[in-house]
Amino acid sequence: TLYYFIRLCLEKILLQCILQSRTLSGADAINALRPFYFAVHPDFFGQHPKEREVNENSLKRLNGYLENLQKPGFRSFKPTPLTFYVREREPNSSNVQESFSASGFRAVSFTLHTRDLLSTVLDILNSCSLSTEHVQSLNVNSQPHKEAKSTVNRPIKWDKTYYSFTGFKDPEEELEQAQRVETTLISWLDYNEASAVKKLKKSLPLRKELERLKFELSHQLQLSDIRWQRSWGIAHRCSQLHSLGRLVQQRPEVLKNVKGRTVVFTDRSGMSAAGHIMLGTMDVHHHWTKIFERLPNYYKLQKRLLFLEDRISQLLGGIQIIYIEELQPLLTLEEYYETLDSFYNKLRDSRLPFHPRSLRGLQMILESDRYAPSLHEFGHFMIPTVCDPATLQWFIFAKAQEARENLKRKEEMMISEKELIDTSTEKFSLDRLYKEPSVSSAQMIDCCKRLLEESLPYLQGMHLCVSHFYSVLHDGDLCIPWNWK
Repeated sequence: TLYYFIRLCLEKILLQCILQSRTLSGADAINALRPFYFAVHPDFFGQHPKEREVNENSLKRLNGYLENLQKPGFRSFKPTPLTFYVREREPNSSNVQESFSASGFRAVSFTLHTRDLLSTVLDILNSCSLSTEHVQSLNVNSQPHKEAKSTVNRPIKWDKTYYSFTGFKDPEEELEQAQRVETTLISWLDYNEASAVKKLKKSLPLRKELERLKFELSHQLQLSDIRWQRSWGIAHRCSQLHSLGRLVQQRPEVLKNVKGRTVVFTDRSGMSAAGHIMLGTMDVHHHWTKIFERLPNYYKLQKRLLFLEDRISQLLGGIQIIYIEELQPLLTLEEYYETLDSFYNKLRDSRLPFHPRSLRGLQMILESDRYAPSLHEFGHFMIPTVCDPATLQWFIFAKAQEARENLKRKEEMMISEKELIDTSTEKFSLDRLYKEPSVSSAQMIDCCKRLLEESLPYLQGMHLCVSHFYSVLHDGDLCIPWNWK
């Protein structure tokens, strides 16, 4: 009968789809994605902290998506939007290891909605404009994608009237509808609230332990603050504080010079350009001890650095040299001193005719990864260390008035941002509202203003992070894009 014929055909189609979805193993997928990982890996974005953080968070979500694809019987898929900063390729390089330019990158956003490893791998590579030819060298019994969009792999393409007659759902039409449906804040919160609440409740004891450890160590060592460079989980942070606490018990004499300082847990040990004590999370107590023992020498170098900043300021009409952790790469004190020294020697030899104190009140930061000067929305000049002195002089003179206006606007914006964060926290009874460093004040203000127009009972008691994409963190923090719909 027609019923059994249709059933037989559908079973055959299903079997074919299952066989094709299993032709790519997890190991094959990792190998196929090597060019992608090489293009977006956070370790290559050391000079770009904002882009590094975006790639770190997107990789976590991508890895979770790939893990779910490999779980037997897993069917609960939802479109997953991702954003990556992809390093630009050199046009004439054939060697993969040397084919990326160190000077540039581009932002790529795409949404994963595929249900098998092969389609997912091809979508990722195509979305990032990376070659897919090497995928065909694997034992894959499927045709390569010619577009970034995924298609349903079926040996038979039924006419639309077939679905009208039988009442079965057209998988291609369902997929198209899913792609057209844009994730909204309300729908996403509705879908993820239960998971976030469960994770948050589980993390509460650890959060209290973290606050206790941080308070006790700060008080015992008379520290100004304890921070973390990256968004490590609560358990990881507690472990780091326990480790520091053990060092305090074992070698209290080496920590006598930390009074009034800020300790930052990061990727390497030393002293930062901002004068903070950096403790590398991969280093053992022996390395930390050496850093604490060297603090008197670091303080001497810091005084020389401040003197050098003052000399540069005098040569540039009184403009203030500043270092902004959120916007600049995490440099060591030695690295920053070398940068300032090189820039100072160039200015001193050029003898630019800046009138003394003519630029007082203005600010500038030095950047080693730029080639053209620019003016930030907050009013500070962003000057490349390789900038030609004559170009520097012209640019500062041309933008001085605009810089003063931006600095004034910055003060107003910071006040507005804080007021909106406080108001939003109170209205939604949030435990905490914060943003990622890569989110600007203007974006945060826009986000909060639109949030205040909504009724969101889901957020009561939650930790809300304003980011560039949707995500539920391991400890229950809700991340939403600043430009949510």
